[in-house]
Amino acid sequence: MYNSGTSTGNTGARGYLVIISAPSGGGKTTVIRRLLKHREPDFMYSVSATTRAPRQGEQHGRDYLFLSMEDFMTRANEGRFIEWAKVHGNYYGTPKKTVDDWLRAGKLIFMDLDVQGGINVKKQYGDRAILIFIKPPSLESLRERLMGRNTDSPQAIQTRLDNAAAEMEMAEHYDHIVVNHNLDDTVAAVRTIINQYRK
Repeated sequence: MYNSGTSTGNTGARGYLVIISAPSGGGKTTVIRRLLKHREPDFMYSVSATTRAPRQGEQHGRDYLFLSMEDFMTRANEGRFIEWAKVHGNYYGTPKKTVDDWLRAGKLIFMDLDVQGGINVKKQYGDRAILIFIKPPSLESLRERLMGRNTDSPQAIQTRLDNAAAEMEMAEHYDHIVVNHNLDDTVAAVRTIINQYRK
């Protein structure tokens, strides 16, 4: 199931959406956090909304906007998300107003999205959306990462692995693919890609 916001989102303004996607446990959140640590003035982070429960250490408004199902669906029906979808049994959405305001201000807006969300944002924002897929070296290495997090049940890990193969096939629709053999190298590669678009 997939839905988009009611507006096309094409403002024709300066700025870019930098969508980082990967299978669950593939390192996209870590890559984004490393890039944001430098606190460059044009770097912004779009906090997604979700109906899933917070993991240990996660904070509302920093990691996600943790919403009830009722609140989430109200916002979705009002067209307040650029896109929203059900992923791994929970709903996720990208708030629209803040993103459009930052685009008009010429910011580089990082988004941590699944592949279907990234592709939908690209359809709406065109060349203002840069799609970067972080690919694990193998499904086995991904399994080890997921198990090492100690945040999911064995059943949840298997669900994420089952989805990972399909997600990696969809990566062919992305503008750039970076294989995450080494975190430092991956962060450097993503920064090089981003710098191609900065003014």
